[in-house]
Amino acid sequence: MTMVGESHARVILHLDMNSFFASVEQAHDPSLKGIAMAVAGNPKERRGILVTCSYEARAFGIYTTMTVGEAKRLCPELVIVPPDFEKYRTASTAVFDLLRSYTELVEPVSIDEAYIDITSIGGLTHAIEIATEMQQRILRELDLPCSIGIAPNKFLAKTASDMKKPMGITILRKREVESILWPLPIIDMHGVGKSTEKKMHTLDIYTIGDLAQKDETIIKTALGKHGLRLRNRANGIDHRLVDPEAADERKSVGSSTTLPIDETDYEGCLKVFKWLSAKVADRLDKRQLAGTVVMIQIRTADWRNQTRSRTVHNPLYEEQDIYKEAIDLFKRHWDGEPVRLLGITVSNVVPMNELNEQLSIYNFEKYAKEEAVNDLLSQIEQRFGPGTVKRGNG
Repeated sequence: MTMVGESHARVILHLDMNSFFASVEQAHDPSLKGIAMAVAGNPKERRGILVTCSYEARAFGIYTTMTVGEAKRLCPELVIVPPDFEKYRTASTAVFDLLRSYTELVEPVSIDEAYIDITSIGGLTHAIEIATEMQQRILRELDLPCSIGIAPNKFLAKTASDMKKPMGITILRKREVESILWPLPIIDMHGVGKSTEKKMHTLDIYTIGDLAQKDETIIKTALGKHGLRLRNRANGIDHRLVDPEAADERKSVGSSTTLPIDETDYEGCLKVFKWLSAKVADRLDKRQLAGTVVMIQIRTADWRNQTRSRTVHNPLYEEQDIYKEAIDLFKRHWDGEPVRLLGITVSNVVPMNELNEQLSIYNFEKYAKEEAVNDLLSQIEQRFGPGTVKRGNG
């Protein structure tokens, strides 16, 4: 079982937990096994959003992000349970700890997936054996199913883990990219979302193969560095290493600067923010990250520190978007005092290739809080009449 020209290549696994939140609930309550069930932000509300659902529920056409009302119409007997994020974190930690019993080269990339570099502990010769043992131990010891992709790089490993669910183990060789990946529609490629798909279509790129064979100059002009990275991956090229410390680095990316003079000019401050936005965007680009929280730091001439932040729905990574949010925060909160230091930080960051995938645990927790506020507002309006309370834009 040798990959042509790749006998000395890295061997990377991508482990993806199957219907993770639902599986954890089933492990805790076996009566939920084998039935159509889902986890929802607010099970009692028809507008509550499904966080995840069992494979039995998926057979009815139910999917993550569907509302409870929509799901119930498709499957009236659907059992819905509220999310228990502490339970999911505990299960996630247990999975990653088990993986680390094989090698330290484990890189968690979300609560329910990780890359593992097994090159030095068996490589390709024992890849299926190692993956099977990991999968069976997670099932036996934690009662949780997972799928594993085996490949010479991260992109192909992640693509492979999606090919057979639940409980699949799939090898994807670089030489198979042309026959297996190239015929697929471009939206099926990790890292390509709806907006990128639209841009690709304007370039007559409809399949992964179209992207792989498109002229580099055209891609770079239209889509920049990110486009070139996607083109490389469409050709099976991805040099990213498995980095056990990457998860810690992903919490935030920022930059600040002490000004040469105590700045009192608004336009002067904007120029600094423009420069900082470019630096932060460049760092995000190098790490291939995007974040949903923008924070600015203002230190005045008398050494008073102020931080102001805003959460956005769509993760930011481009200079102009970061700049727009930063200056809006500055405009709202700067009181005209002389400024000694300015800074921008983007946090709650996720890898770029996950932007269009399942919502993160943090988004669901935020959504659940949002629903609680909506419920309270509804109760107040029912009691005192519509329009009694208006939401602020803070």
